[in-house]
Amino acid sequence: MFKSRRPLLVVFLAALMVVAFPAINAAEPNPPDNQNPPAPKLKITETSLSKFVEGAIPESLRASPDSKRLAYLAKRGEKHLVVVDGVEGKEYDDIGNDWLVFSNVQVTYIMKRGDKQSVVLDRFEGKEYYDAGGYFTFSPDSKRVAYAARRGAKWFVVVDGIEGKEYDGICTDPTFSPDSKRVAYGAIRGEKQFVVVDGVEGKEYDCIHRVWPVFSPDSKRVAYGAIRGVKWFVVVDGIEGKEYDCIHSIWPVFSPDSKRVAYGAIRGEKQFVVVDGVEGKEYDGIGTVPMFSPDSKRLAYGAIRGAKWFVVVDGVEGKEYDCIIHGSLVFSPDSKRVAYGTLKWCVVVDGVEGKEYDGICPEPTFSPDSKRIAYGAIRGAKWFVVVDGVEGKEYDCIHSIWPVFSPDSKHVAYMAQRGEKWLVVVDGVEGKEYDSMIPRSRLIFDSPTKLHTLMGRGDEIFLIEIEITE
Repeated sequence: MFKSRRPLLVVFLAALMVVAFPAINAAEPNPPDNQNPPAPKLKITETSLSKFVEGAIPESLRASPDSKRLAYLAKRGEKHLVVVDGVEGKEYDDIGNDWLVFSNVQVTYIMKRGDKQSVVLDRFEGKEYYDAGGYFTFSPDSKRVAYAARRGAKWFVVVDGIEGKEYDGICTDPTFSPDSKRVAYGAIRGEKQFVVVDGVEGKEYDCIHRVWPVFSPDSKRVAYGAIRGVKWFVVVDGIEGKEYDCIHSIWPVFSPDSKRVAYGAIRGEKQFVVVDGVEGKEYDGIGTVPMFSPDSKRLAYGAIRGAKWFVVVDGVEGKEYDCIIHGSLVFSPDSKRVAYGTLKWCVVVDGVEGKEYDGICPEPTFSPDSKRIAYGAIRGAKWFVVVDGVEGKEYDCIHSIWPVFSPDSKHVAYMAQRGEKWLVVVDGVEGKEYDSMIPRSRLIFDSPTKLHTLMGRGDEIFLIEIEITE
């Protein structure tokens, strides 16, 4: 156990969280119906999940996606093991930090024994290979796993423990469809590459785009980029699109209703977005991922002309800025509103600029009812959250995961750091202080008035459950 020194969890997080987030801020949005709601009271319940065991490696700490479980690596002499929810696993010759993957229902990692490797799924060892676990992927429902493995000079993809056909190489991540029923990946035979979908090989090309094949939201369609000679094109449902000098590094994007496809393309020195096979206006650059609105009817993306950036929404160009923050462009849930961040250090909502700050956090967040907006901002060395245009209390850091609204849009919560302590803030009301915020943990609302996350105190990890009472 770690006793006489500052908890290793805190030491690790101090290094992890010193991250400057140049990003976003928001314009004055529609105010909420209740301008001055009463400050809520917070009922906080702590449940201990585990204490670090001897030889724990804090930097390997993983929270599950639902922020209710915990896994990390430990070293005993020359051996390594995984600890899940406080329970120690079997010892192996090696388990790398990057080899530990946590889904909601199971923990998977790659172990090494001698010169062989094996994938361990919920403590059950898979077959041993000379290389195992390359391009490791969980299905969306967390129940299935796929990875590349090698036997001799041949590679294949293992899905749910079953080996696929052997190839000279695997060139993309295996990817599951949203319904978790289908699998696609890129493979190599000789000098050619092709995509394998549900075990069926597609047409051979000179190269398959390194970014994995993309399934549509309804799981019925597949798209990917390919190269023939010196020309690039996008293949959708096995049908080749028009050839271009290059396909933008951003992969094809399906609309939420699965009926439309958009991607960036390059011809000569010009770039443009192709939507449903139709080329858009040419620009000097396409700066953000094309984004469909939730209702699939609208499209927005960042474009560049000369040294200036701007957002194009439904073909209409917005105001020019020195830069549009990558990843900041969002539609509201009702598809009617658009927000994004700029290097003017303000957030633009529905074309209206918000207040300027010294910095803004990556992405503005709309409430589920689309009426409210929240984002992190920086002034000097202090961080704070802006909700509906109102600045919150200043802290030394705001967690990089953006503020979270409750399902009924009435409450907003985030994690903040003051000195060396972390706390949850709900509607401006602070919860208890903790020594550490657990890497990859999130604030999750379980109902309109209940939320949870993981926090650390000393060498102990707690599930923190918060109930909002009026």
